[in-house]
Amino acid sequence: MKPATTETVLITGASSGIGLELAKCFAADKSNLILVARNTAAMETLAAELRREHQIEVHIITADLALPESPPMIFDELKGRGTIVDVLVNNAGFGLHGEFVELPLHRQLEMVQVNIAALVALTGLFLPGMVARRHGGILNVGSVAGYFPGPRMSVYFSTKAFVRSFSDGLVEELRGTGVTVTNLAPGPTETNFSAVARGHFRRRISSDKKMSATTVAQFGYKKFRQGKTEAIPGGINWLLAHLVAKLFPRTIIRRLVGKYNKLDSSK
Repeated sequence: MKPATTETVLITGASSGIGLELAKCFAADKSNLILVARNTAAMETLAAELRREHQIEVHIITADLALPESPPMIFDELKGRGTIVDVLVNNAGFGLHGEFVELPLHRQLEMVQVNIAALVALTGLFLPGMVARRHGGILNVGSVAGYFPGPRMSVYFSTKAFVRSFSDGLVEELRGTGVTVTNLAPGPTETNFSAVARGHFRRRISSDKKMSATTVAQFGYKKFRQGKTEAIPGGINWLLAHLVAKLFPRTIIRRLVGKYNKLDSSK
């Protein structure tokens, strides 16, 4: 359902990929936006485009969510402006590909900070106002990876499992409050995720068909507006999450996912 009145939407990781495309979805419905990311130039370009095409207000906040002080900084800045956030889109996140013992520990802890801690902090800061106003929504961008164990991407898969469980818990807690929670759980998507993960996947994996960020965002946006608690774009991804993950023993799933994520030794 489209908003009845003008709303303000905060989107993290809004400079590229799914976050950028979600910004376009909300802008098309005349929502005012607050874009948060590290790439100021990319956000300024997007903001100018959305203002021009949709005649909406778009503000940007440059912040690195790997820093624990970023969520309260964002909240305090908006509070100081008198800005009310009606919808929070926790999209920022990244992954690392490789054996846990071989990856830099500090980078894996940064992943936990961005994918989990910042998401929880922003939710904890903005959710009370939504509940008090009895109106609002949270759209968490998880992953179909959150339904599986993830050898060779163990921390990333675990962070997305947290996002899934956290979202499910909030759904029940917020029943009857007027605030909705949706977990968007895409599969492989055409974004800069692989470049950040720095993984050299096997040729079979790298040639797998990926959904476009536009398709994922539009699907997730539609399900969010419908008040759905879960949004898994693509029939194959839905089957993986709801049938394969439940029907096969965990020992087999671990081996299959580990094989899928295995680095190509020929590269």
